[in-house]
Formats: sequence, C-alpha cells, structure tokens
Amino acid sequence: MIEQTTLSELPPVPEGMLEGPAAWRAQDMQKDLSWQYILSDTEIQELDDAMRSTVANGLEIIEIDQSNFPLPTFGDRLRELRRDIMDGRGFVQIRGIPVGGYSKEEAARVYFGIGAHMGTPRSQNAEGHVLGHVCDLGHDFVNDANLRGYRGGGPLRFHTDSVDIVGLLCLRAAMEGGESTIISASTIHNEMLKRRPELVKELYRPIHRDRRGEVPEGKDPWWVMPIFQWYEGRLNSHFSGLYIRSSQRFEAVPRFTDAQFETFDLIEEIAEDPANHLAIEFKEGDIQLLNNHEILHGRADYRDWEDPAKRRYLLRLWVCPPNGRPLPPSYAERYGNIDIGDRGGIVCPGTEFKAPLDPI
Repeated sequence: MIEQTTLSELPPVPEGMLEGPAAWRAQDMQKDLSWQYILSDTEIQELDDAMRSTVANGLEIIEIDQSNFPLPTFGDRLRELRRDIMDGRGFVQIRGIPVGGYSKEEAARVYFGIGAHMGTPRSQNAEGHVLGHVCDLGHDFVNDANLRGYRGGGPLRFHTDSVDIVGLLCLRAAMEGGESTIISASTIHNEMLKRRPELVKELYRPIHRDRRGEVPEGKDPWWVMPIFQWYEGRLNSHFSGLYIRSSQRFEAVPRFTDAQFETFDLIEEIAEDPANHLAIEFKEGDIQLLNNHEILHGRADYRDWEDPAKRRYLLRLWVCPPNGRPLPPSYAERYGNIDIGDRGGIVCPGTEFKAPLDPI
C-alpha cells in the first residue's frame, strides 16, 4: 500500500534565505579552518592507552563503549566537537590518528572508541555492520539497485546517510583524488531560492525512495519522506538521487513529475558547483564527522594504486548521539523511530549486529 501525505500535513517551507553557522559556502570554510582539529601528543597517548586497555581486558570491538574507553581530557573535547556537529556548521575533521603504526584492528579499536564518545553505533546495512569498510569491492551500485555505493569505486554523488552522524576514518588514501565533498543543505535551499524559486516547494513535498533491497519487517520496498523538512525552527535534509530515481522501478510508485526531476537535477547541479561545496583531502589518520541533517556529502573520482595492499580504504561509523535534534515524524519510516539517542541505522529481518574487521 502506498503511503500518502496530504497537503495539510506538509511541513512548512521557511521564508526567505536561511542564515546561521550551517549556511556556509566553500569560500567561508576555505578561509576559516576552525573545523579542523589536530590531535595533541597527550590526546594521542590517551587514545592509545584506552585502545590497549580494551585489548588487555579481552573486549571485542563491538563491546567498546564510553565506560571502558576512558579519555580523561580528550573525552570532554569530543563532546565540544559534537556540539559543533549538531548545533554549529555541521561537520568537523580530526587529524593525527597514527594509523601507520597500528594494525587494522588497533586502528578500528581507536576509532570505535572515539565513536563511543560521540554516541551509540548503528547498523549500516542489513548485515548489521556497525563498523563499515569503504573500499572498492567492484560493486556496480549505479546499475544494480540492490548494491551500495560504499562498496564500489569511483565518484559518489551528493547524498545523506540514514543516521544522525556519519564518520569516516582514512586508513589508506588513494594515489590521486578521492576527496570528500560536502555541502550545506541550507546553501542548497538558498541557491534554489535564487535560481528557481518556483521549485523550492518541491523540496518539501513527499518523495518516494528505494530501500534498495534492505527492507525492514512489515515495510514496502520503498519509503516516503520529503527531501527537506522545516521542523521546530530547523532545516532537516535527506537526499540521495540514486535512491530516489531508482524508486521508479516499482510499478506501484507514482511517476515523478517534470518539476520533481528538475528539482533533483538542480540539487545535484548546485551541490557539484565548487563555489558551493567544500572538497576535503583525506590523509591517513584523518577522521571526518558529519551531521546528516545539515550536510550532504559525496566523493570525488580517484585513481588508485595498482597494489591491492595500498588501495584507498576507509572505516565508517554511523552514530546516534544523545544530543540529537527533534525530527519530523516521517523520519521514523527510515530511522525506525525518532527517539533522540535511539534511532537511525538499517535493521531488517535476521539482522545481527557485528563489527567485522574485513570488508564483506
């Protein structure tokens, strides 16, 4: 049965341009580098001590939490950074994890511990992976609607993930390219208001999206929610052109209108404009943390190493923080529920949470 939303149930459309720390453009962030945080020697030592204590105590990676990964000083700083992510510009970059001196398991333990101080881990796929592996497994996610982009190579178009915070740790960088590209959802709203004001309302109308084979119990293989929602005085974004366009493979899903297709195309055109998005180089040991309600992210094309042991490799976390914002009711169709501190991720029949050390 197709879910319907009446016009009277539509969230309001904000009037005029959006302002505030989350409404940034590329030139703003290129001048102000306060979004970068470089670890001190003391903080690196705290992380190392906490990681080794988890090994000594016989903890599996999935058992690591804030209580058994003590960070006497860096823990407070992580909570400050979390406030920047949730209530400020919407993203931070942490630099300096010494991954070159760690095994993959040790690096994963450090990363999982940092994530534990940000919130609770959420499942990133139907297999229940709370530790994800972003590397080229040869998946053709463009032409196969049941595959995911993080398991393929090449560029990724701008999108959001289905959780409050997404994090990436770079274990190995590409030989060339592969920058993380991010854009403010508020900037997309503002640019569309300037270029095509008649399309702005399309951002706030319900849109069908493809679950791409990861279907929770009792749900249709698609779900419905607007791209943008103005709720309790804040803009909330959720967009993936791939997931939206591939919903048309289902005969029961209504056909998109010309205005809707123009809106999807214009979102991506605005996002791809270098004047609007920030391209962030990924170096080994870099962590990027993004607020999915404020930021759309993508990946630049890249040239990888011939040696498989040197190829681009990132670890991913989906995190639900305790200081999340109130979300519109429609998010429950994708997030499972909208309870602050306990939402987001992908859970399907048979899903069991695990933190694999190798890509599957």
